[in-house]
Amino acid sequence: MPTAAGLVFLAAAAALLIAQAPDGATVSPRARALHARALVFDGHIHAVDREYYHGGDIGQRKPDGQFDLPRAKEGGLGALFFSIFVTEDYYPARLETKQALRMMDAAIEQIGRNSGSIEIARNATDIERIHRSGKIAAVLDIEGSFDLDGDPAVIRQMYRLGMRSVQLSAHNWTSNYADPCCTAPKWHGLNERGREVVREMNRLGMVINVSHASDEAISAAIDASTAPVVATHHGLRAINDIPRNMPDSLLWGAAHAGKAFWDTSAILQRGTQVPIDELDKIVGPQFPMLPAAIPQDIRLTVDEWVGVVDRAIQLVGEDHVALGSDFDGGPPLPRGMRDIRDLPMITDAMLRRGYAEERIRKFLGGNLLRVFRQITEKRR
Repeated sequence: MPTAAGLVFLAAAAALLIAQAPDGATVSPRARALHARALVFDGHIHAVDREYYHGGDIGQRKPDGQFDLPRAKEGGLGALFFSIFVTEDYYPARLETKQALRMMDAAIEQIGRNSGSIEIARNATDIERIHRSGKIAAVLDIEGSFDLDGDPAVIRQMYRLGMRSVQLSAHNWTSNYADPCCTAPKWHGLNERGREVVREMNRLGMVINVSHASDEAISAAIDASTAPVVATHHGLRAINDIPRNMPDSLLWGAAHAGKAFWDTSAILQRGTQVPIDELDKIVGPQFPMLPAAIPQDIRLTVDEWVGVVDRAIQLVGEDHVALGSDFDGGPPLPRGMRDIRDLPMITDAMLRRGYAEERIRKFLGGNLLRVFRQITEKRR
């Protein structure tokens, strides 16, 4: 079983995962009641991209996309990793740290604007308090830490602003300390600077998120860390054989389903002197990231998706598998899936599979809360 430095396996609601109900589909009363009692803690949601680039309010119901606060409440969401996503377009001109701070500012402003329904959580005790109050707990999470440049001072400043989760690797762009999943390795995992980042995050009590990292970088992070290492949105390589997904040998960790990645050479061709406001205009049209138009009849049903979750549980145990949806992050959704409103479909499918209620509560949020407590509330 996983050691203290092992991974929590987070199953993502992407091409492999969560099937939602079409309009008019029903969920059993037992499932709805169980879902309402559980803490539903989603490990990865793109909650603010649309609002940053196009304006608006996360508290307003949207006609498209997969996430907003009204629909999240309908889906029973209690807590989420609130992703701050800086695309690789900002990297060539080294504007990524500035963009991360701009997006953090937007996230904090949006959460403050909706303080009656959502609040920033800095540790597990915060999550429990916020959840009891009837609000959603938001854990600030940066997706792709190229912008940190392996600088502990930058990490500490983001920690002071409320950031509690950092993804070690960029999507396709090798940083000066960690290799991503989908380019040729430069460091064959982490170099000494990368190990220093891990040590500093351990000291601060921050989640080390290995999604998008290479197999070697994931393994190196596990070895270097004295706290659990989490992958917030991964998939199973045994089901979908792409480098982005997790091999069985590293299943002391996370889950996500595969998505297409962009060509970094095209980004470089845009040059390094593009003003940041112009980059915003280039990047903005991709948000919200809408799923690919994959025919419904070849997508997994929710019961087939729970079969994927069950495979992970059989490999690593029910204490190490959790939910990380990647809503509004672009993965195609399973058959009939609408958006975050239909999260109770998962609970219903797990009951049909014969899962005990305690196992379901662990998957929906109990496991991630336990690990988040272990990381953020340890004595430093």
